Amino acid sequence: MRYLWLSSQNPYHNLATEEYLLTQCHDEIFMLWQNHPSVIIGRHQNTLAEINIDFITQNHIDVVRRLTGGGAVFHDLGNLNFSFFKNKTPNEKEINFRQHTQPIIDALQSLKIPVEFSGRNDLTINGKKISGNAMLFYKDRVLEHGTLLFDTQKNILTNALKVDPTKFSDKAVKSIQNRVTNISEHLSAPLSVLQFKDYLMQFIQQNFTNNPIDTITEFEERQIEQLVTKKYNTWKWNFGQSPEYAFNRKIRTEGGSIQLSLNVKKGLIENVKFYGDFFSYKDIESLEKQLQGVQHEKMALLQAFNQINITSYFNKVRLDELLALFCSTS
Repeated sequence: MRYLWLSSQNPYHNLATEEYLLTQCHDEIFMLWQNHPSVIIGRHQNTLAEINIDFITQNHIDVVRRLTGGGAVFHDLGNLNFSFFKNKTPNEKEINFRQHTQPIIDALQSLKIPVEFSGRNDLTINGKKISGNAMLFYKDRVLEHGTLLFDTQKNILTNALKVDPTKFSDKAVKSIQNRVTNISEHLSAPLSVLQFKDYLMQFIQQNFTNNPIDTITEFEERQIEQLVTKKYNTWKWNFGQSPEYAFNRKIRTEGGSIQLSLNVKKGLIENVKFYGDFFSYKDIESLEKQLQGVQHEKMALLQAFNQINITSYFNKVRLDELLALFCSTS
């Protein structure tokens, strides 16, 4: 067993590291890592349907898609993430979260924490969630990873994932809203998150093979950085991979009411329609055609609108109001 503690707190880098270790390595690995404030989106989710984009933008929270399925989760430095990379056994054909999370359960119970496996993939304390888990099979390899809410900022977690579901209709997997608690609230003696990290690492080492903690090699680091650049730090992966969805919103402006209805596929506006009692100098259908193929993302829309005389289409409507119509979730 190879043991890794990632010094990076960059979610793009850390998720790229997971992909590299899963797809390019053959060692069995246990890894602990942390991310600075970020929302990690499940592989099959519609990103915009899972996040409060206004709050995330204002608070500089990164949004990154992971390889595994499941729901969106919030990471910060009060949260500890663990990953098991294992070689699949000949008879292993089903996802078994209980089996793969048992070492974590054992470690927490050794601290007298009454943790239990709950539902399809959660760990809970007294019915409150402390860990969500996800799993992926890749050829002869298995990745099982999860969060451990140790001392996370629960108010930030709630606001970052707060969305209005009536604004979206899609076939994506929706995150399940759960009541959560922090592990630190259930300890008999206080520990910092880094002390907890050390304890967990030592417990796993003692229960598998007592090898020393390893580091990412220079060669591995170069490969990981390529994955960051080409995939994990790109709009296409984090937003453009979203399933097809419909977005509807209505605002009231000095120039009248405007209702927007658009369909988005792979993050790009496929069809858009404007309705309302606004006045237009030019045919609104020509604007609708110009917006086809534009990313459903604020900066891309801003760039598109900067090349259009919007007052020709919406009398007495400001640019910021039009952007809010497309992008705001408030």
